Amino acid sequence: MGIHSSAYIHPDAQVHETCEVGINVVIDGPVRLGPGCRLGPSVVVLGNTEIGAGCSIHSHAVIGDIPQDHKFKGNLSFCRIGQDCVIREGVSIHRACVEGAATIIGNRCYLMANSHVAHDCILADDVTLVNGALLGGHVQVGPKAIISGNVGVHQFVRIGELTMIGAVSFVGQDIPPFMMTDHRGSVVGLNTIGMRRAAFTVAERNEVKSMFKVMYRSKLPAEAAKELASRMPVTDVGRRFMQFFNTESRRGVGHAALKLRLVA
Repeated sequence: MGIHSSAYIHPDAQVHETCEVGINVVIDGPVRLGPGCRLGPSVVVLGNTEIGAGCSIHSHAVIGDIPQDHKFKGNLSFCRIGQDCVIREGVSIHRACVEGAATIIGNRCYLMANSHVAHDCILADDVTLVNGALLGGHVQVGPKAIISGNVGVHQFVRIGELTMIGAVSFVGQDIPPFMMTDHRGSVVGLNTIGMRRAAFTVAERNEVKSMFKVMYRSKLPAEAAKELASRMPVTDVGRRFMQFFNTESRRGVGHAALKLRLVA
């Protein structure tokens, strides 16, 4: 299809010759589009935004606009999107608020309709945001995490690797790797099905399960439970699990629901 005659492309923009740019698209500023990108009708890409190869951006998505933050005073900041991402209708991704920083979307991320990624967020590879998921500023999301529909995530929250956030919930504290949450944003158990599908070994799953029991079911004081669980990891997966707890947190780690589900 090439570039539609109704599209506006800023003179400073770099659009690879293999890109497809649809009707009424606006590319305004020093934007860079990698090979094979496809921009649907009325997509808007602004500012210092870089989009990797093979991304598919659907109609009315807005990428790289200024952050919704009163502290923003026109700082030079960036928005960077990896390769092979799918960004569906009405998605908004804002560039960073902090001077010289970037809002980052990893490779192969799938952002469904009307989801929002605020300023200074960092999404790792293979993250899925379901329709209407909203990330506040500075949120970090680990690899292969799934944030279900109409979820609100508070600014500065960390979402761990392969975590599944339950639909229509508010997440106000960090959720560790491999967890599942309910509609209140509380931890309800391990994402064991996700771990199997991701080819984690039985030993890796059992190790995380054992540490999960210590952290969430032992009734030990938080620091005592963390100290005990920190001595348990043998696998890299177990070490990644405990590293999350041992990393400084702005929001604190999410608590358990009243009833926990633990599947072997």
